[in-house]
Amino acid sequence: MTEDLVVLVDPAGHPVGTADRTTVHTTDTPLHLAFSCHLVDGEGRLLMTRRALVKRTWPGVWTNSFCGHPRPGESFDDAVHRYAVRELGVEIADLRCVLPDFRYRAVDASGVVENEVCPVYLARPVGTVRPDPDEVMEFAWTPIADIWAVAERSPWLLSPWFVDQVDALGSAEDPYRAATREN
Repeated sequence: MTEDLVVLVDPAGHPVGTADRTTVHTTDTPLHLAFSCHLVDGEGRLLMTRRALVKRTWPGVWTNSFCGHPRPGESFDDAVHRYAVRELGVEIADLRCVLPDFRYRAVDASGVVENEVCPVYLARPVGTVRPDPDEVMEFAWTPIADIWAVAERSPWLLSPWFVDQVDALGSAEDPYRAATREN
C-alpha cells in the first residue's frame, strides 16, 4: 500500500517535504496541501456532510461534501476523484476548480489545527452517494441558497473552512448556476 503522506508547503505554497497524514494534524500543524469539494446535483442542491465522530478534526461538524489531501506527485484532480470514492462511494464528473487560491487556518475545540493551502472544487456526482461511516455520519442534499443563509447567519453550525469558502465564493448562485444548468 502507498504511504498516506501529505505535501508540506512553504508560505508561497511550494513543496518543502512530506508528513504522515494520520499524524500531521496536531496543535502545531504545519502548512500543507489539501482540497475541498462541493458536489451539486441536477436539482441545484449541495451535498452537505456531517463529519464522523472518529475524525481527528472537527468531529460531528457539518461541512462541504468532502475534503482530502493530494499525495506527493498526485494531481489535485486525481486526489479529488480518489477521495470521492473513498469517502462518499461515488464517482464524480464535471470537476472544476472554483477557488484555486483558497487557504485557511483554524483551531478546533480540542486545540487541533487545520493549516492548509486548499483549492476548492465543484463537481457533479455520478450515481448514488454511499458514505463511509468512518468519514461521514450523516449527509443532506440542501438547496444552495438555504445553506448559504445558514453560513451567513449561523456560522458556528458549520466547519470554519466551509464558512470561509461561502464568503470567498460570494453569491450562492455564482459558481453553482453553470453547474446546475449543465446537469
